[in-house]
Amino acid sequence: MTPRSFENPDFNREARCGYPEVVFGEGKSDADLTRVSRKIFDEHGRVLVTRVNAERAPLLLEHLPGARYEDRARCVVAESTPIERRGRVMIVSAGTSDVPVAEEARVAAECTGSEAETHYDVGIAGLHRVLAIESRFAECRAIVAVAGMDGALPTVIAGLTDRPVIAVPTSVGYGAAFEGIAPLLTMLNGCAAGIAVVNIDNGFGAGMMATRINLLAEPRDR
Repeated sequence: MTPRSFENPDFNREARCGYPEVVFGEGKSDADLTRVSRKIFDEHGRVLVTRVNAERAPLLLEHLPGARYEDRARCVVAESTPIERRGRVMIVSAGTSDVPVAEEARVAAECTGSEAETHYDVGIAGLHRVLAIESRFAECRAIVAVAGMDGALPTVIAGLTDRPVIAVPTSVGYGAAFEGIAPLLTMLNGCAAGIAVVNIDNGFGAGMMATRINLLAEPRDR
């Protein structure tokens, strides 16, 4: 008996949105995950699969030609030809514990056509670390700021630059952080202008938003 297929890939998404459908790895069976990922790769010549742990990554590497595993980002990337990257975005994390989410943002931005510059462990507990990279802000078209704990990094950065800031709260922190709720509320209540906030631990969404802002400045190919 042929296994039932539950997926229905959106093969027109690249024409509408500029990048093929991305596969969310969690919650899928091994068979569903490999099947839908391969369908998208065969149709578009590339696929990004997010939230893939180290135990499941070899399964995709076996089924997707030339695929690589970005371990800290927990992403699998397969591209038949390298994507052209234009413009630059910046990915900043408050602490090293926030790096996995920041790396997911980096991978998403790079896979969708942006150059990504990263600066990690520059939280505001040592404000000089943010000020040390301030001169780099003007070289980027959007800044992704990833932080847990008090979640104040995006507000500080937005007060230093005219670039749009995409704030990503993480679930990093002690009990009163409420698994990311506290930094989420801080970011939503940020007093600096020019901040947009994505969901807790949503590095992928932030990277995609950064690319869309970035590529607005580029000629459209379609």
